[in-house]
Amino acid sequence: MRSTSTLVRLALVASLATVTLTAQQPAVPAPVSNQDLLNGLGADGANWLTFGGNYANHRFSPLTQITPENVGKLQPQWTFQTGTLGNFETTTLVRDNVLYVTGPQNVAWAVDARSGRQIWRYRRELPPNLTACCGLVNRGFAALGDRLFMVTLDAHLLALDMKTGAIVWDATLADYTQGYAATLAPVVVKDKVIVGVAGGEYGIRGFIDAYSADTGKQAWRFYTIPGPGEPGFNSWQGDSWKIGGTGVWVTGAYDPEQNLLFYGTGNPGPDYHSASREGDNLYSCALVALDADTGKLKWHYQFTPHDVHDYDATEVPILGDLMINGQLRKTVMFANRNGFYYTLDRTTGRVLVAKPFVQTTWAKSIDAQGRPVLEPGHTPDEKGETTCPDLTGGTNFWPPSFDPRTKMFFVNAREACATFYAYKPEYVAGQRFTGGAQQVVNTRDNRPWGALRAIDPATGERKWEYAMPTPSRAGLLTTASNLLFAGDGDGNFLALDSVSGKLLWRYQMGSPLHGTSPVTYMLDGRQHLLVPAGTSLTAWALPAESR
Repeated sequence: MRSTSTLVRLALVASLATVTLTAQQPAVPAPVSNQDLLNGLGADGANWLTFGGNYANHRFSPLTQITPENVGKLQPQWTFQTGTLGNFETTTLVRDNVLYVTGPQNVAWAVDARSGRQIWRYRRELPPNLTACCGLVNRGFAALGDRLFMVTLDAHLLALDMKTGAIVWDATLADYTQGYAATLAPVVVKDKVIVGVAGGEYGIRGFIDAYSADTGKQAWRFYTIPGPGEPGFNSWQGDSWKIGGTGVWVTGAYDPEQNLLFYGTGNPGPDYHSASREGDNLYSCALVALDADTGKLKWHYQFTPHDVHDYDATEVPILGDLMINGQLRKTVMFANRNGFYYTLDRTTGRVLVAKPFVQTTWAKSIDAQGRPVLEPGHTPDEKGETTCPDLTGGTNFWPPSFDPRTKMFFVNAREACATFYAYKPEYVAGQRFTGGAQQVVNTRDNRPWGALRAIDPATGERKWEYAMPTPSRAGLLTTASNLLFAGDGDGNFLALDSVSGKLLWRYQMGSPLHGTSPVTYMLDGRQHLLVPAGTSLTAWALPAESR
């Protein structure tokens, strides 16, 4: 723990941000309690208080007012234009008819759920020359009490007043000029705010942090690359551990019973040049299970040892209890960028199921010890080698969904291959440190395409798929009325029957859903869907006569 690196600033530092209030505001929402977070959506489904809807990241709602029979009658209620350019990757929080939304470039809003009118707007003054890879995005708030928590592109963690959007405290995670950034939605557990850092393409040393929700003081830090004398240190050649990347930029899950956090970790650096970092490179491309009170590692599982294809394991983990081979198991489900779907025992990290869910050529299978059985000839070099999936992967950071009634896992999958190239890079602090690149294979006989797929997590078997000619980056939402909501790569908002995969309804939004999914909630007796696409949020509901 490096408490000296944490700087706590009060809301009086007005030069850092601009907050705009509107004249008309709805009733002040009730504070969010720890019990609220443990309850998740609750039986009434009126709120959406965490990134995944609950600590297990199910993205499943108990609401049933919108059904396969009436979903085609959905009507837009209002549209909120953010006026902010960039990929809109947020998950909106909903509390007592107020929406809390983050957007690109660390702009955030509170919005009246009834009218779509802005209550307040927060904008962070970001420094020039940000190093944040792959888009100036933000994936959402966390909430506790009367505060909201948000990370920033210059690697800070902020606490905002839920009523006004004013800064309560500001904690520095790391020095952004050295390649660090932060984009994930935090997780609040008890009195702590859990976050991670991005920057795997810049030679950082990744970590997961916990901060006091009250004061912003750092409580613990877990480095995703072990240092000298720590288990796993010898999995890095020489001093390569110091600049080995392994960021954490997608939200994890929490198991209250075991008091364990589960986070997927990013690629080792440099991304493609194998000889720069011989060894397994722990804990890159892995799932780590951490004690939520101390940050101590309980177990880890590495999906892709010594990754050379940028197969970050920064996909969203989902927790659930499954009957496997006649035994009820506490599991964590994970559709990985490397093309394999996994079900792990979440108490031990043991692999229970591992099966490809897209075309996968770099490995034949996963052996009894949980290691991939590699195919020869898939190490990038200056001449190039072709591998499936491509670096975007069989899936990526966009969230999957799990229906706890039917025990079915749903994923937005991609079918794509690429030619990977590698060369020895020179490390310069704060500059790109990838050691290669890819060129996607796009020929008449081999074009990238996408599919929504239902997987039985007890076996890894595919139950159905809905194919899409253009790969999509939309996250998924399921409901107890057997609906699956998603988006295709051409800007259509989709509703499917989650049992059969049949397309029921579509609507052209004008822009694709990018890395996010709809949320659903009850408002004045009507079930609403909130859909982010392009630079706008649109609320949908059934007409009164259709309910």
